[in-house]
Amino acid sequence: MAGFTLVEMVIVIVITGILAAIVAIFIRAPVQGYFDTVRRAELTDQADLALRRITRDVRLALPNSVRLSTVGNVNYIEFIMTRSGGRYRDVSDGSTGGDFLSFTNAADLSFDVHGPLPAMTPGLDFFVVFNLGPGNTPANAYATGDACANCNRARITGVAGNTVTLANNPFASQAPPLSSPNGRFQVVPGDVRAVTYSCPVVGAAAGNLTRHWNYGFFTAQPTPPGGNQALLATGANCAVSYAPALGGRHGLLEIRLSLSAGAGAAAETVVLQQQIRVDNAP
Repeated sequence: MAGFTLVEMVIVIVITGILAAIVAIFIRAPVQGYFDTVRRAELTDQADLALRRITRDVRLALPNSVRLSTVGNVNYIEFIMTRSGGRYRDVSDGSTGGDFLSFTNAADLSFDVHGPLPAMTPGLDFFVVFNLGPGNTPANAYATGDACANCNRARITGVAGNTVTLANNPFASQAPPLSSPNGRFQVVPGDVRAVTYSCPVVGAAAGNLTRHWNYGFFTAQPTPPGGNQALLATGANCAVSYAPALGGRHGLLEIRLSLSAGAGAAAETVVLQQQIRVDNAP
């Protein structure tokens, strides 16, 4: 009867083990490389998505509203979000009739809009004219309070056809009046208002990249802000810089985002950099 001895079986087991070890040595590196590539790709996608979200928001920022600060090893990027914009009827635009936006009569709360009425929600959104930003009172939409008296922002209370009505008229209190040279205005959504992105500075412990919104308007930048929050990424570090007026009315916001995941031999870090053009023409 044919068969095999115990010695033969042991030899087969040993040879099989040696071959398996050899195969494992050669396979380990490609498999590890595959998982490393997957981790890097996931981090890159996460960083790219976060930067795209920041870019989309900043491109909707109210002119001259971007401001930066660093407090407690955290960078804060703040700006006022806009929903839409248009042109108001002004005495200097050559119109011969209609309802003009008054820069002299505080009791005149209505005005006409040229062209199609932009998106706005009465009772919620705000109307802003000629924003020059922090330190430029009264042309500063960051002035504290929803019904600021010495600023360039008023709540929209009614819309009828192409006529808009405001809760108050702070523009008539400005000295001198600060109308837009082109009759431009922006609409700020009342359920968003100011927006802040917070992220730990490069060199500090990695943390969360977070979006904050709907916390109000503050003359001094709130750090940290309140309101609603949404987590964009973990294991983040950021370096930010802002040039508010490059060659005229256009600013440049630069963000260098680093995302890290894993520990030890499995640790991965990706770094993406984004430059965002900011329209500061009021």
